[in-house]
Amino acid sequence: MFIRIVFPLYVLACAVSLDCQAAVFLPDILGDNMVLQRSRPITIWGTADPGEAVHVAFLGQETSTAADEHGRWKAVLGPFEAHAQPASMAITGTNRIVLNNILVGEVWLCSGQSNMQWTLEQSDGGEAAIQSADHPQIRLFNVSRDVAFKRKAGKLASWEACTPATARDFSGVGYFFGLELYQELGIPVGLVNSSYGGSQAEAWTPVAYLAASEALRPCIEREKIWEAERPRVQASFDKAKEEWKVASAQAEAEGKPIPREPRVPDALRDYRIAASIYDNMIAPLLPFAIRGALWYQGESNEERAEQYELLLPTMIRSWRERWGQGDFPFAIVQLPNFRKAAPEPADEAWSHIRDAQRKTFLQVPKTGLIVTIDIGEADDIHPTNKLDVGHRLCLWALSEVYGRSATWTGPVFRKARFTGNKAILTFDEVGAGLRSGDGAPLRTFATAGADEQWHWARATIKGKRKVIVWGDGVVAVRYAFNNNPDRPNLSNDTGLPASPFRTDNWPGPTAGKR
Repeated sequence: MFIRIVFPLYVLACAVSLDCQAAVFLPDILGDNMVLQRSRPITIWGTADPGEAVHVAFLGQETSTAADEHGRWKAVLGPFEAHAQPASMAITGTNRIVLNNILVGEVWLCSGQSNMQWTLEQSDGGEAAIQSADHPQIRLFNVSRDVAFKRKAGKLASWEACTPATARDFSGVGYFFGLELYQELGIPVGLVNSSYGGSQAEAWTPVAYLAASEALRPCIEREKIWEAERPRVQASFDKAKEEWKVASAQAEAEGKPIPREPRVPDALRDYRIAASIYDNMIAPLLPFAIRGALWYQGESNEERAEQYELLLPTMIRSWRERWGQGDFPFAIVQLPNFRKAAPEPADEAWSHIRDAQRKTFLQVPKTGLIVTIDIGEADDIHPTNKLDVGHRLCLWALSEVYGRSATWTGPVFRKARFTGNKAILTFDEVGAGLRSGDGAPLRTFATAGADEQWHWARATIKGKRKVIVWGDGVVAVRYAFNNNPDRPNLSNDTGLPASPFRTDNWPGPTAGKR
């Protein structure tokens, strides 16, 4: 029987050994080569014998504490200014731990599913980037993709200085973001990559937050259904695997294409279980101080796009509350163009995930929306252009987090007014003014009347921040709303694309699915 076992954080921290409370232990995120977040209080925590005194010293500051009755302790230092010279931290109890080569600078969490996990080596220009990735002031921490519910003894991850060897398997998006940030700020940068391909947002969200919402509770209830079905599903999958092996061997012997390997059912994927990744890949990081988070996910929630409008803001809120740092900056990478282009306006789930991401950006404070509608690939869910994604994330951070006065995004739809056979749309983030990105007439605007039938429409820019769209009996407008729209070209002086949007709130193809 599959049983959820959520171990307390202090057990995770000491990696579950029989004598884990015989001395001071630290969680993996606290180690040699780490970067500590500047200008924030720094919590150092771990386990020891109950009542054991623990002393922490770093950069001229010292503090003492004692382990509670459960053996858990924490101490707070700082805040510190940026510090680019390697420093040591001493933690002393009945034993003494010295952490070396520590820097103080900017720390960012890089999270999501496979497009965040996608490595630098797999990215466009990756090999050249790897060869030049000797950056001792950038430190990398790759959280192990481990969602087993019983930890094995041993270290799960460690901080490493950025070198060609360590950058190769790091997140391409995270690396390009971190490198540009370091080049712009000139201070140390720490990147924590906690990502899992194929994951859904509910797996990154604590159970309590899902249980508190009637609309999100089915994410938890699916686990009970899977648990009951698991023996049958496992037997069926094992049989399919054996049949596939036989068929593959026969095909290879006959010189025929190898058949597709059977897909692992969701009921057998630990990482598809609600809160499983949060419990194992986020909670053990808390309360390590960070500046903010970068989030590239949504592909695996496509079939429940309407639910995602609530799920994504809930996940963000849960992280912020559990971290205890207030509303830290949170950037959302909007899903790119993908799949075969449709000749007519379509109402597709992928587009509604993008719209849920846009709505989250508009409704949740201190978030950013990184539009990628122009850099996807029709036939690959994993676009290899991670450089531009990292660059756009950095533009957002420099402007919205670090106070650089620059437009970091393309136009953002604000409001619509309908009069006769035209719609007057107003935009924010227009910079020096709206423009066509390629100089051609605006494309991919669609209008609908009360019948909710969509038709391509003529659109023109009026003044600095308005677009006029014409359509018979128009009551709603959509822009670039197909899975893979045909070269949408509304932009501003940055050259960055406008986000796809819609003015209507009509139910989409996933309405009611939970």
